[in-house]
Amino acid sequence: MTEPPPTLAAERTHLAWRRTAIGLTGGGVAAAHLLQEFLGPAAWSLAATALVVAVALAAVSHRRHLVDGALPPGGRLVAVSAAGMLVIGVAAVAFVVLHGP
Repeated sequence: MTEPPPTLAAERTHLAWRRTAIGLTGGGVAAAHLLQEFLGPAAWSLAATALVVAVALAAVSHRRHLVDGALPPGGRLVAVSAAGMLVIGVAAVAFVVLHGP
């Protein structure tokens, strides 16, 4: 019996998680830059939080891709990254509501 042909699904999943980590970092830095005028230096804590979550996403994705046979990141990390995105979204809505368009 022959083995099924290998696919690039694991590679695509790994690259998608890396792309998400890069986007999260860029979004956090952009949000901090825009909110700096209103929140002062505290706005950069948002960028730092995004960077920590992005590094965790990239590290877990890299480890699982190379070591664990290309499994996607687990549920806890996905929940943390979703919560981080929720915080950024709520901050953006609050900014628009409080300071107008």
